[in-house]
Amino acid sequence: ARVLEIARRLSRGEALGTEEEEEEEECQRHREPLEVFCKEDGALLCAICRESRAHRAHTVLPVPEIVREYKEQIQAGLQTLKDDRDKLLELREAEMRRNW
Repeated sequence: ARVLEIARRLSRGEALGTEEEEEEEECQRHREPLEVFCKEDGALLCAICRESRAHRAHTVLPVPEIVREYKEQIQAGLQTLKDDRDKLLELREAEMRRNW
């Protein structure tokens, strides 16, 4: 959701790194920095939330590690889409030549 929001902002030409965005980097409940990501819930957590019963048994990773992991997944998906696009363009070109 955060990546999508950043993409939307960039597509609208809005600047990133505003004070509002800085405020979003802390836990709404505990006012602590968001340091880990809960894979089961797909949520950023502070140290206090991480130790709560709701997340104690969940897989949590440091934010830089999860960013790297999702970035790799997005890049792999993007490469697949680019390869598919290239194949479709080749097929289209071959079909146009055949019809010509």
